[in-house]
Amino acid sequence: MLQHIRPLTGYSITSLQRLWSAACVPCYCSHIPVSTPIPGHARSLCTNATSETHVAPSKLLAEYLRLLGTDKFIVDMAAGVRRGDRLALSRAITLCESSRPDHASQAARMLQLLTEQQKLQGMPDVPSMDSFRIAVSGPPGVGKSSLIETLGCALVEAGHKMAVLAIDPSSQHSGGAILGDKTRMPRLSADSRAYVRPTPTRGSLGGIARATADSILVCEAAGYKQVLIETVGVGQSETAVIDLVDCLLLVMPPVGGDDLQVIKKGIMEVADIVVVNKADGPTAIAAANAAAGIAGTLGMVRSQRQSWTPQVLACSAHDGTNMDKLVAMLQNYQTCLRQSGELAALRKHQRRRLVWIAMEEAVLDRLRADQMVQQTVNSLMPEVLAGRMAPRAAADVAAAAFKPAS
Repeated sequence: MLQHIRPLTGYSITSLQRLWSAACVPCYCSHIPVSTPIPGHARSLCTNATSETHVAPSKLLAEYLRLLGTDKFIVDMAAGVRRGDRLALSRAITLCESSRPDHASQAARMLQLLTEQQKLQGMPDVPSMDSFRIAVSGPPGVGKSSLIETLGCALVEAGHKMAVLAIDPSSQHSGGAILGDKTRMPRLSADSRAYVRPTPTRGSLGGIARATADSILVCEAAGYKQVLIETVGVGQSETAVIDLVDCLLLVMPPVGGDDLQVIKKGIMEVADIVVVNKADGPTAIAAANAAAGIAGTLGMVRSQRQSWTPQVLACSAHDGTNMDKLVAMLQNYQTCLRQSGELAALRKHQRRRLVWIAMEEAVLDRLRADQMVQQTVNSLMPEVLAGRMAPRAAADVAAAAFKPAS
């Protein structure tokens, strides 16, 4: 059987897009699929961009929604989210986080209902442009949760309605997560103007969870226009969160590495604001020195924004030192990006990236669930374990065994 399997190596991007389109429904862009099968005649139409019978994106979306169905409880849930019902909001995020295939289809339908409602309300072409998304990232133990507690209370007192998505690492052994970040935000959690939601990573890398992007959209639809995402404790290269947010606030300890660590490529070069936490008590002087050192070396790192130069500030989540300056800095950052038009361009870039990320996840799920792929992997595994076959070669053969439904 294996000699008849054509390896995927050498396929062009266009060929792979058509391969994926053969198994999935295109959505919005006529060649971007989602994980719901459609009838063969519709599938044949959407894989030929030059055909006169090419289906318009609006018809593809209508067919996609028809197949998803209109469960009443999904419609009611979306309506509850739009009303700002916290129970409906929590249930909607739980639905987005579920790994069950039927829940995935229901979540897709709910998210589309929320998107359509934004259009009916006359919102701009890029949804939720009146919101602001902030990621709070940094190494473990630097005080991210405590900083969000203090910063969040300051934003709420300033009249903002805000949501916090606290990402917690899942165990590699049991798969469970403590979800304890909320316990470090007692005042914010008790405030009716704030919503705090702990979320496990469930094996996702990059400092965020797989459903974080969907959770952001649901929170914004519920009226929370300031959304803070607390990543797990990260190192130098965990930067996946930048595809979801407008501002990356990097929290650093008062005592760390030398200047070389600051200019190393990675999360430091994508940070918009760097906060040196714990600028109080015996570490106040060290925090001030660290902030000055980081500010000096950031000049060697090229800014990713045209209208903003990364700023550094020493703060204290414990006693609130310079927290008012941090709030003002965030507001200034938001104003700069809006007035320059960079925020609108950033949101479009994020949505483009999210389409491809979601498509990759859908294809990977289908690949793992395919019986032929599973059989091929099981048949090759003894050869791999015995050292007679390279893992990459086995993966290439197994991937080539994937035959999308015709």
